[in-house]
Amino acid sequence: MIRTRFAPSPTGSLHIGGARTCLFNWLFARSEKGKFILRIEDTDKARSKKEFLDEILNSLKWLGFDWDEIYYQSQRFPLCLDLAKKLLAEKKAYEAEDGSGAIILKMPRKTVQIDDLIHGKIQFDTQTIKDQVLIKSDGTPTYNFACVVDDADLKISHVIRGDDHISNTPKQVIIYEALGFDLPLFAHIPMILSGQGGRLSKRTGATAVSEYRNMGFLPEATVNYLSLLGWSAGNNQEIISKEEMIKKFSIKDVNNTAATFNLEKFRWINNYYLKNMESRRFLDIAIPLFKQKGYIKEDSFDRNWFLNLIELFKGRISTLSELIEWSGFFFVEEVKLIPEAKVKLKENNLTKEFGILKEKFALLKEFDHAAVEKAFRDTIEQLNIKSKVLIHPLRAAVTGSLIGPGIFEVIALLGKEKVCERLDKAIEFIKTT
Repeated sequence: MIRTRFAPSPTGSLHIGGARTCLFNWLFARSEKGKFILRIEDTDKARSKKEFLDEILNSLKWLGFDWDEIYYQSQRFPLCLDLAKKLLAEKKAYEAEDGSGAIILKMPRKTVQIDDLIHGKIQFDTQTIKDQVLIKSDGTPTYNFACVVDDADLKISHVIRGDDHISNTPKQVIIYEALGFDLPLFAHIPMILSGQGGRLSKRTGATAVSEYRNMGFLPEATVNYLSLLGWSAGNNQEIISKEEMIKKFSIKDVNNTAATFNLEKFRWINNYYLKNMESRRFLDIAIPLFKQKGYIKEDSFDRNWFLNLIELFKGRISTLSELIEWSGFFFVEEVKLIPEAKVKLKENNLTKEFGILKEKFALLKEFDHAAVEKAFRDTIEQLNIKSKVLIHPLRAAVTGSLIGPGIFEVIALLGKEKVCERLDKAIEFIKTT
């Protein structure tokens, strides 16, 4: 049976590279009707922290990467020690000469070859590799030894990991052979580069998955984007569900060259999912962000009003955090004018025009999109001016900006009282600055 594993270390957050490795392991297992194993490599007692473990597990659940079995490497040390003693007895390993208790594997001199599922044949000369410590002086196993023991004991059939582990592979192959264990198949995924061509850094996208979640990226968009970092479903398909991925995924189709992280592409994919999301689900996801910002102060809020707000913005935003940022003018007492909006308000001294428009708005019995637009059209006809003379300053007055959703829908949702107050303040601004 196909058995893959993802083996995060709880010494830090789950970042994009690790999430991509996890996805490919999960997809391969699911596509082959196999098992996906989660193994927590908590061997570094000093640096392993519960908050990192919780964040990793929560991020994997958020992404939808369900696992069939979970193990903690620190609970498996006795098996490692037993096997190291077996190698000692077989004279394949020796105790450190300094009397520290460390157990060290003798490195045979030979050529090691693996048939990597992504890179093809890779050869290593063990002449360049020194004898390998298996058990450290504190009684704990080294990474390479624990990794081999666990992968063999858990019957991992395919080791799919980043190609930064290629240098570990010959050492691990020698350990497999010394123990008499069957080798798994190896697949080393090329790294993800920044847009500038270097390694990913925090500045260029190596951000924790939980931070992208907080920024307002959706799990389905995140998984979709991760799948494009080194794999393709074919036919230039860029939007793909997890169900489709499972049907189409093959580890042999993973690129053997590095992928490039492109935040704008990630945002574009997230925009697609936001735009096509049912508004009620959209609101349920956005509610915690509105609450965090203080825009929703209790559970008894007007859901229909917020649904209308979402309809205004959801085709325009790339992340949920943009919704919170761009809709802020709906929730403040006094709108903050950007510099360009101030210039636009002062441009044609529209105090008279704003006054007439305000009077027409104030007289409306129904303050909906159609009525607001008719009042605006009546005003420009009465004043014998072009629409653009008034519409951009009007947006500046009521939103503080010069761009955004349809202004008549915005005005209708803001409500008559708030719009009239803002027109009064705009008139005052024009007169006094």
